[in-house]
Amino acid sequence: MVKDNDTQSSKNGKDQATERLNQVSSHISAPKTDKPATAKSKSNNSASRLPADHSDVLSQISELRKIAATPDPNSRGYIRQKQAGKLWVRERIDQLLDPGSFQEIGSVSGTVTWKKTAPMRETPVAFVPSNNIQGAGTLRGREEKTVYVEKLALALRLPVVKLVDGSSGGGSVTTIRKAGWSYLPYVRPFKAAIQQLNMGIPNLGAVVGPAIGLGAARVVSCHFSVMAADIGALFNAGPKVVEGATFEEGLGFQDLGGPMVHCTNGTIDNLAANEAECFEQLRTVLGYLPNSGADAPPVIACDDPEDREDLALRSIIPRRQARMYNARVIINSVVDRDSWFEIGALWGRTAIGGLARLSGRPVGIISLNCEVNGGALDAAGSQKLTRLLKMCDVMNIPILQFIDVPGYAIGTVAERTATMRWGVELAKTYFSTTVPIFNVVTRRAFGVAGGVMLGSRDPVMQVAWPSGQWGSLPLDGGYRGRTSA
Repeated sequence: MVKDNDTQSSKNGKDQATERLNQVSSHISAPKTDKPATAKSKSNNSASRLPADHSDVLSQISELRKIAATPDPNSRGYIRQKQAGKLWVRERIDQLLDPGSFQEIGSVSGTVTWKKTAPMRETPVAFVPSNNIQGAGTLRGREEKTVYVEKLALALRLPVVKLVDGSSGGGSVTTIRKAGWSYLPYVRPFKAAIQQLNMGIPNLGAVVGPAIGLGAARVVSCHFSVMAADIGALFNAGPKVVEGATFEEGLGFQDLGGPMVHCTNGTIDNLAANEAECFEQLRTVLGYLPNSGADAPPVIACDDPEDREDLALRSIIPRRQARMYNARVIINSVVDRDSWFEIGALWGRTAIGGLARLSGRPVGIISLNCEVNGGALDAAGSQKLTRLLKMCDVMNIPILQFIDVPGYAIGTVAERTATMRWGVELAKTYFSTTVPIFNVVTRRAFGVAGGVMLGSRDPVMQVAWPSGQWGSLPLDGGYRGRTSA
């Protein structure tokens, strides 16, 4: 009995399997009607009427490029851009790069609205281009990248220029609401950007509008950054978000993160009057830098005689120690004429740093500023010199130092701003970098700060002016401290 039941079950199972196989077979086998063949025939006839040279597709691409390259005067975004006194994105590229050198990548990326004109033909009736422009161009004859794909710049070892106006890829509340979902935050492009920085691939950024969130971070991460005074601002979140989170009311862009905030605290290196001056500073800085740390810095012809002598330097250092002098006069006199470019003039003002040329060769310049705090190196000054040292080291740019330092800054302000912490970070940078450093002791070299700046290379390359004085500490200060104790 059991055997008979098993046999019957087996038979039923085979019948069900056969039926299921027949069902599957009917789905994948060729249809028996002639209708699909007729449709296929019509499809073939339609395809045969298409141009053999794909001129229809090329025409569509050409039309999209034309739309993308032509501003829509009725667009709210374009009107808002112009009312704010800003350049259109392609106007910015034209002003920044050498004429006719821009080669765009992804020129037809965006959202297209199509109209069907035939069974196999469509024509674009509306096109919203991507909100960023990518491509390659030249700056003063050099190959360069403008708002370019980070990974491609890394692979080709070519510089990157970032013109930031907006969030530049950060989160969008509107997008999240429309999609109905969000994602775990990530900043994957930063990996390639950090690799570029470490490989000495120049990263230069300009704030040419409100730079928010990720856009702000992209500029701040650069080797050099500049902000347009008339339209630039930078912040983690805009005034409305800040008002809701911290109850700080009535803030404008300039109050929250304008040039007088970020060009004086070191977030942004330099200040420019407008977009045109931003572009000029970007071109100037790039002229000192190699394409990557694997290359030598560019050398240009120099008509400034190497043996030029400036007798005014003999009397620029006052004999009275209490009197100050302008260290920038010394820098401008020693380097090639009109080659001095200062970086970070509005912050860390106890130190002076920048780029210049000697006999046409790029050099980094470091000096102390005795007109601010007597030249005592404070926390902000140490941070500024640390950044410059790291940039010059990774770019193979030697450094010329004019040393007049009484030591690290002292007092309650110095202690509260972590002067020793940042002074030690500067020391670590001096001793971990390998680029050649040449020292000129113009007056004082005292204390830990003096020792760090003078003693990081072995053998040491240095000279001293007749006005030079040095030691573990100034004798008059040490004597007064000992007698008062």
